[in-house]
This record gives sequence, C-alpha cells and structure tokens, in this order.
Amino acid sequence: MKKKTKVVDIVLILIMIVMAASFLYPIIMILFNSFKKEIAISTNTVFELPTKETFAGIENYINALDSKGFFDSFIYSLFITVSSVLAICISCSMCAWFITRVKSKITSILYYLFVFSMVVPFQMVMYTLSKTADQLELNTPWNIWIIYLGFGAGLAVFMFTGFMKSIPLEIEEAAMIDGCNPIQTFFRIVMPMLKPTLVSVAILEAMWVWNDYLLPTLVLDIKEYKTIPMLIQYFKGSFGRVEMGPMMACIMLTIIPIVIVYLAGQKHIIKGVAAGAVKG
Repeated sequence: MKKKTKVVDIVLILIMIVMAASFLYPIIMILFNSFKKEIAISTNTVFELPTKETFAGIENYINALDSKGFFDSFIYSLFITVSSVLAICISCSMCAWFITRVKSKITSILYYLFVFSMVVPFQMVMYTLSKTADQLELNTPWNIWIIYLGFGAGLAVFMFTGFMKSIPLEIEEAAMIDGCNPIQTFFRIVMPMLKPTLVSVAILEAMWVWNDYLLPTLVLDIKEYKTIPMLIQYFKGSFGRVEMGPMMACIMLTIIPIVIVYLAGQKHIIKGVAAGAVKG
C-alpha cells in the first residue's frame, strides 16, 4: 500500500508540475518578448530567447511608459481597485455580521440572494447595466466602485458569513456590557478577528477588479477613461499595426503590482477561504 501511495503522490506531483508550467509558459514568453525588437516578435522568432540581434533592452518599457497615457490609466486602475476592495470588505463584512447575528426570514432570504448572485452570468445583465450606469452617472473611475461592490458582494458575504459563525457570541456580549455600541463592537472586536478572511477577500477581489476588462469597457467613456486592461488593446500604430513590443512591456508592468499583492498575502488565502467556506 505504501508503494502504491508513493507512486500516486509522484504522479500527482508530475501532473501539478506540468499544469504549473503550462500556466507560467505564456507569462514567461511575454517577459522574453518584452525585451525583443519589433521585427523579432513579428516573425517566427517569437518563441525564441532574445539574442544579440533581437535584444531591445528596456526600449519597449520606455515606449510603454511614454505613450498611450500609461500613468493616467494606472491611476484609474489603482483608484478603482482600492476603492472597490475597501467598499466590498467593509460593507460585506458588516452585512455578513448582521445576517449571522440577526436570525430572521429576511436575513435568510438576503443571504441566499447573495449566494445566488454568484452563479448569475455577467453577460445576462451587461446590457441593462451599461444603460443603468449611464443614467445614474456611474460611468467614471471615481464612482464605478459602486458597480463592483454589487458584483463582488456575493463571494465576499458568503466567505464572511461562514467565518462569522465561528466567532463566539459571548465575546460581543462582553463588549456590549463594557459599553460598546454595535458599531464599536464590530470595528473593535469583530473586524480584528476577521483578518484572515479580510485578507483573502481583499486579494481575490483585487485580482478580479485590477484585471477586469469587460465591465470598464461597457461602463466607462472609452474616449476619456481607460484602465490598464483597456489600454493594452490600444497599442496600435499606423494602418492598424499592433505595437507588440510596448504591448508586451505594458502587460508585464500590469502583472507586477497584482503579483506583489498576491505574494504578500498568499499565506492568508487558503486559511481565509477554508474559514469562510467550512466553519459554521
């Protein structure tokens, strides 16, 4: 049995290595091509390592930073991501606390509505969403976070509610006896205990919002505002020629911030997901 178990473990490890390599391969190729000259990317040498003849240095990165309004798009994406994640974490954690502590048919229905929203395809609502966003003037980077709050609430409430059920009610009762009102009890007692789930939700939602292309394209005024994923689609020269070098460099510059965020909080993700989906 032990030999069979070892064989199975080895096979699983090999499968995981192959899967990891298949996911990393496109990123590695983008990294290599971001240092190549334009002609090298456009020919059959796209899958080869940079050579002395094809190496362009950091020229593509300089062009990516200097053209197409990269810094403006970066600021838009950064503001949208930070504001959306803050809104989701604070609002959804308070909502989950209310659902968990107030037992009624209304809170039960509310919880299942949040869960149901997780399985509704975005394509079902994107046309009406675009028109509604224009009517409510939610079509700028400064208030699109309201839309992200609506779409991100399902997963966040589900995870927060699962973890909230594991928090002893006696701790909150003791805080109220000591003079804390409900708001003070939540922010001083409950929220610090939510740290693993808060970090997990923040990272998952940040990865989604930062990399999202479809929703900003439908809602924002493309002529005036472009997020980073939208900007990448506009690296075109004359006669529709795509500037592959600066585009590859821009993609790498886009990947770096979210990778740093993920690496900084990765240890909390599994812990938070498990706490939010299993406990209770």
